[in-house]
Amino acid sequence: MRRPPHRLHRLVRQLALVLTSALVAASGSADVIDQARRMHDRLVGTPPSPATLSEMVTLMGVDPHDAAERAMQEPAFYNVALKNFVTPWTNEEQTVFADLNDYTALVIGLVRDERDFREVLTGDIAYVADLTTTPVTAAYSQFDNVHYEQIQDLAVDLSDPAQLVMTEQSTLPNAQIGPNDAAGVITTRQAGMAFFRAGTNRRMWRFTSMNYLCRDLEQMKDVSRPADRVRQDVNRSPGGDSEIFHSECIGCHSGMDPLAGAFAYFEWDDVAGRVIHTPGQVQQKNLINSNSFPGGYVTVDNRWDNFWRSGTNASLGWRAAGSGGYGPQSLGREVAESRAFAVCQVEKVFEQVCFRQPRDATEVQLVRDIATDFENSTYRMKTVFARVAVHCMGN
Repeated sequence: MRRPPHRLHRLVRQLALVLTSALVAASGSADVIDQARRMHDRLVGTPPSPATLSEMVTLMGVDPHDAAERAMQEPAFYNVALKNFVTPWTNEEQTVFADLNDYTALVIGLVRDERDFREVLTGDIAYVADLTTTPVTAAYSQFDNVHYEQIQDLAVDLSDPAQLVMTEQSTLPNAQIGPNDAAGVITTRQAGMAFFRAGTNRRMWRFTSMNYLCRDLEQMKDVSRPADRVRQDVNRSPGGDSEIFHSECIGCHSGMDPLAGAFAYFEWDDVAGRVIHTPGQVQQKNLINSNSFPGGYVTVDNRWDNFWRSGTNASLGWRAAGSGGYGPQSLGREVAESRAFAVCQVEKVFEQVCFRQPRDATEVQLVRDIATDFENSTYRMKTVFARVAVHCMGN
């Protein structure tokens, strides 16, 4: 005979109390239990089971970072917490209320598999469901998001490498990019739909900077940079006043336009519902409104140059070889090798786990120290989550 639900709940609560009492006796402090529970809540987004809490409390006595690593073994860390963390990066509205997609899955896979996180902007890499081990029936498609919507709807476990598996973007069905063109999330279908759609592809640079350097265009504005590569579609005398261009417009366009040149061969096709890549052929969007200033830069290939290596934005710590290149993969490397990239990832995790930004000079320095650990751990994102979680476990 089954027990009434209320009696079952009472038994569960009693068991939890017994386990908590045992943990207090073992640890000698209820504070340790509170800290372990808080760490789990903030990393995973759900309370720990009594067994997990017990493991974490034991680990806290050895090294709190090990307790954080234990929390990140929970499937909900990937299926819920990481998904919600990454989803706003994938759309122009920056909303968490969006379906799982190839961009989000790629980031989750990189974190789960403890890969060098710089691959997020440089790798010929993708993550898809294994159709033989999951109930997913729709294969990956360049033309829709059904594959990932099924992963989401059928609750495929993203923490399981046997269910969400790594592959190469260049080998996906109907791929138009080769291994040297693939640039992590930049060349995913979702990023193309969000940031190559319409416009002039400058949006892709803007959101790459926001998501991976933690800086919007206004924060990178520098009117001291040359206007050599500002395109023809930028009026040099807006409203009939050339001073506006020199005091305002040039601040963003002098740096953004030469960087966005990396995307010259990319377009989003609304009819086909896919990213279009035409190697050697500049997309027409890069040449529109040429009469605005015929003497402006004419895009002839996918060359990019980083004029922000000098001036105020030199403080971002650019470290990749050279200051220019061709295509999104080398541009992704330029961003991912910078000091700002490492610091940005820590800042985002800090806000996610601590529910706030650093509040004083000590915490700002801590962010920098964790960024250095991140670099020294070959850009392992779990190191960042663990160190931030330990810092915020007591508040």
